Amino acid sequence: MKRRRLGAVLSVAALLSACGGGGGGGGGAVNPGPVAGNPAPAPTPAPTSGCSLRERQDWALAQMREWYLFPETLPANPNPAAFSNVTDFLDSLTATARSQGRDRFFTFITSIAQENAFFSSGSSAGFGIRLSYDIAARRVFVAEAFEGAPALAAGIDRGTEILAIGTTTADLRTVESILAVQGQNGITEALGPTTAGTTRLLRVRDTSGVTRDLSVRKADFELLPVSTRYGARIIDDGGRRVGYLNLRTFISTADPALRNAFSQFRAQGVTDVVVDFRYNGGGLVSTAELMGDLLGRDRATSDVFSFTVFRPEKSQFNDTRFFAPKPESIAATRIAFIGTGGTASASELVINAFIPYLRANAALIGTNTFGKPVGQIALDRAQCDDRLRPVAFATQNAARQGNYFSGLAGTVEASCQAGDDLTRQMGDPLEASTRTALDFLAGRSCTRISGLGVKTQSADRQALGVDGERRDLISPDRPTPAQREVPGLF
Repeated sequence: MKRRRLGAVLSVAALLSACGGGGGGGGGAVNPGPVAGNPAPAPTPAPTSGCSLRERQDWALAQMREWYLFPETLPANPNPAAFSNVTDFLDSLTATARSQGRDRFFTFITSIAQENAFFSSGSSAGFGIRLSYDIAARRVFVAEAFEGAPALAAGIDRGTEILAIGTTTADLRTVESILAVQGQNGITEALGPTTAGTTRLLRVRDTSGVTRDLSVRKADFELLPVSTRYGARIIDDGGRRVGYLNLRTFISTADPALRNAFSQFRAQGVTDVVVDFRYNGGGLVSTAELMGDLLGRDRATSDVFSFTVFRPEKSQFNDTRFFAPKPESIAATRIAFIGTGGTASASELVINAFIPYLRANAALIGTNTFGKPVGQIALDRAQCDDRLRPVAFATQNAARQGNYFSGLAGTVEASCQAGDDLTRQMGDPLEASTRTALDFLAGRSCTRISGLGVKTQSADRQALGVDGERRDLISPDRPTPAQREVPGLF
């Protein structure tokens, strides 16, 4: 994350996350992704006392009163003693803003060490898959499998259905029964802790209809933000060269991969681009800014990429970020952004930034996005490995558009509804969302995205299947830093 000196104090990085860890029940919390790199205020110095629960709660409350974007919503007399952990206490502080749709578990506390590990290298432990489930039919599918991780090595890839989960054949439980009794939290529990060495027996059915029992062991792996298999390519669509880019998450290791992809686009004269953010929950602001620069070769350095706005008492930290074209930049004239309810934060920041410039030549393809026009800063209590991420700023584009808490479908001038086709790899010209994106770029007609409304905790990350079924990314109540930024990660 970008760090900047404020006087003699080292500031911390700002974060635009898709969702935070949730309270203790219901459908689980949404998974926000962060965007970091905007100017961040200096943290309040950590006290020299210890790390008891009450001390951690009191510290968190003090930071919230100091930095929270919606201070008028904080309870006047909170009771920390009523809560057995810091997360539940924070959720009580943000309850009013949550009821207004402005902080849907976006404010959270996490581990400094774990978050730093993810943002620096994509480090995580797990099977290396992203899971979604068919809400009505109670079925779980692999939406994506990551290179260098155990699941893909075992032959599990996009479109694979998980039929049953256990530790041995003797205790296999069907996914349908788990979802019927426990909901998506039951899947999280059945898959076990996010620690290397955890082994599960998975009964799976691949896209060809073959059923197998596979024993898969979780391991540490580094998530590639741009897939080496399908992350960047040039599609020949009826003689037109279209650049396709799929960015999984906004972390620092994405930068060289993005520059390389756009260098290839530039060499081929690409000006029409499909940017696939369909599961991208957000990430570092600095990477989002680079993404904007790479798409904006024809943007002047006086053109605004985004405004960052803190609450009035902290207006000295407000910032304006201008476009800064790079040697690899292309002059995109038409952009099709593929999105779903799992598209959040940094992804939405990039999409929103191009609306004032490309207007109806920048379209949202798929379904409505998550809806998070606010971001978090990092406030550290190092002796406790606590990093508090309070919502502290809002983001706006050059036209000052930024109140898209219900998703971007109501803000973009052009949109096309499309399904997420798990039977084909992302970037395949025949995959439903990719095909619709190519049709938009070619000037063909489509059906505008519908279903706008107030976002709720249980219906934030949804996508449509090609047959109209509703699917949602599975998110734990207590996500790891990696799971916050990569919705559906296990």
